[in-house]
Formats: sequence, structure tokens, C-alpha cells
Amino acid sequence: MKRASTLVVVAVIVLCSILLLGPQGISFARAQPNSPLDSKTMEDQIIAKEREGLDALKAGNLDLFGSLTADEAVLVDAHGPASKAEVLKNVAGFTLTEYSMDDMKFVPISPEAGLISYKITEKGVSHGREFTAQAYVSSVWKQRGNHWLCLFSQETGVPKQQIPQG
Repeated sequence: MKRASTLVVVAVIVLCSILLLGPQGISFARAQPNSPLDSKTMEDQIIAKEREGLDALKAGNLDLFGSLTADEAVLVDAHGPASKAEVLKNVAGFTLTEYSMDDMKFVPISPEAGLISYKITEKGVSHGREFTAQAYVSSVWKQRGNHWLCLFSQETGVPKQQIPQG
């Protein structure tokens, strides 16, 4: 059953990438040596942008967080899909106090786009309540001009029985 759900998640991410980037923007081959970014450079830049977004949430800088998210982005969590505007409204009462990103994985999608997946452990305050959580995160980023934008992100919470206490 776990393998089937993993395949469904991969299929959803690929489908969303095709819908967001268009059929001409999808290439499952590694970036070519003559492309604007080699795969490792792209990976480093995308991870840095993901951290920049999390650091913006930590600092309460919603303008910066919003500038890293494409206007047409789709962001999915346990409540379902949401638009950029909906997410910005929801994070107004949300601040991270600390976070860590583990088990980072990267897949180039095209010479200008890539997917990262990782496990986040986070602490913070949401609408006046302290929280601690872990989630698996997947994000699709695309370079537009000199800017990287998040087009898609999905968080899947780690079940409480799997979160180590301490």
C-alpha cells in the first residue's frame, strides 16, 4: 500500500509539473552541459530559495515569502490545494521559530526547472498557539529571467506516532 501511495504522489507531481510548465517545458533528462545551469548549480539555487522562503516565514516577512511564490502557484497541505493569495492570508498569523530540512532530494525537470523533496522539522507559533511538526515537502521551482519562483508545493504531515518525542 505504501508503494502505491508513493506512486500516486509521484504521478501527481509529474502531472502538476506538466500543467504548470507546459509540455514544451518538461524534459526528464538531466540539464545539458551547455544549458544555462548545470544540475548541481540548479539544485543549490533551488534549495537556497526554499530556505529563503522558510527564513522569510521565520522573520515574519510575508512580502519576501510572497515574492518567491508564482502568482499561479498551487500549494497543497492537509486542507487541500490553495492559491498564493489564500496561503498568504493563512500565514499572516504564522511564524516559524526554528526548522531543519533533512533527506534532501533533487530532480531536474528542465534546464530552467527542478523539484526538491525533503523532510522538514519545524517549531513555531500559528495563530497564537505554539506547535512542533514534521512533514514531507515537495516543491517545484522554475527560473523566470533572473528569478526563481515556486510553482507548486505539497506538504504531507508525518503521523504523530512516527515523530520522536524529546
